[in-house]
Amino acid sequence: MRPKYVTPAIVLARIPHGEANALVTLLTADFGLIRARAQGVRKSGAKLAASLRTLSELDASVLYGKEGWRLSGASLVEDHFSNLDAVSRARAGRISSLILRLVRGETAEPELFFAIKDFLSSLPGEDEETQDALECRTALRLVSALGLDAGEIPALEEVQTSRKAIVARINTGIAASGL
Repeated sequence: MRPKYVTPAIVLARIPHGEANALVTLLTADFGLIRARAQGVRKSGAKLAASLRTLSELDASVLYGKEGWRLSGASLVEDHFSNLDAVSRARAGRISSLILRLVRGETAEPELFFAIKDFLSSLPGEDEETQDALECRTALRLVSALGLDAGEIPALEEVQTSRKAIVARINTGIAASGL
């Protein structure tokens, strides 16, 4: 019997796989970025379907087998997608895309999970200028957590005043990744 792991996770992407299955990209606190097979989630009345919306925070039960990760259960902690307006969802989508672009394979880096969790929790209710600063700061935290930037992570107020310099640091880190 394979061991079952329960870990906090955020759904970054969900891709249909076969008739009723899906491949779910999860950013977990314990295992980093994993791609897990979720069986039967596209059937009507599937129990896991509501928990596996993009940008959902959940407690995921995963197994690792010979074919890779498999999602065996999930309980929804918070549905960030429903809490965000269209502009905020676009910001969250850009950050998710950045992670998917920069992280190759499984990287057990808890800072990535907590950076995204903080970002998604901070977005609702903020004005557009603050949301922009949150997006820049989160992108810098991600680049830094992956070892592509060695500088300090500035406070949110500093990001608002020196946005160009922060974006330049982010771009330099992305260029250094070679991706």
